[in-house]
Amino acid sequence: MDTATRFRETPVAARGTPEDVWQPWLASVRCPPIPLAECDRMVVVAPHPDDEVLGVGALMATAATAGVPVQVVAVTDGAASHPQSPTLSPDALAAARIAESKRATALLGVGEPLRLGLPDGGVSAHERELTTRLVDVLTATSRAGESVWVLATWRGDGHPDHEATGRAAAQACSITGHGLVEYPVWMWHWARPADASVPWNRMRALAPTPDILARKRRAVDEFRTQIRPLSEDPRDAAILPPWVLARLMRTTERVLW
Repeated sequence: MDTATRFRETPVAARGTPEDVWQPWLASVRCPPIPLAECDRMVVVAPHPDDEVLGVGALMATAATAGVPVQVVAVTDGAASHPQSPTLSPDALAAARIAESKRATALLGVGEPLRLGLPDGGVSAHERELTTRLVDVLTATSRAGESVWVLATWRGDGHPDHEATGRAAAQACSITGHGLVEYPVWMWHWARPADASVPWNRMRALAPTPDILARKRRAVDEFRTQIRPLSEDPRDAAILPPWVLARLMRTTERVLW
């Protein structure tokens, strides 16, 4: 069964793999540290507003604090998170999520995201365009001789937009010669410890300072349209309920090297 199928068969309401199952297993697995000192510039590609903060918010804040330039690239504006909402239209939802993202990245010490405006839920149909636009961004923002890390959602994350974003970023890195670092978001929901479909041997970890973790928590709190219901109507349910956030608000962040 492929990862996209497994994600579809594990809806958010089903809660997925609990954090208290992940924690003891992760504590038993050796994970080398992320060698942040080797990074001169960081470009973080997010399929939706919030993915970058949930997946690597502490890594971005740590890099920015160390003086590493960080550019966030928002692939979509997140207009489709509540497709049947009786409360917010897609345009109103996108506007709210853009504002949330601006506040969140500012709390991390990172500049306003560059927005590409591709359709939420339809990134795979625009994958070639996304690759081209990422190459343009990387060419415009990087300097000769710099070690540029391109952080993008994992190509096996399970969500179609996440996987398409990861593939486009990988292709852009192949063209430009920059390094790809993948970050999982929904993998922690549908996978299980030691899951054979996850390349655990590629995993690297960051143990952020308490101050950085607090900043990430404040940044995540800005995503009100995602962590709280828009209304009491079931169609307005939170996309990121507490059991999802618990897996993404650990005292460590992990990426795939």
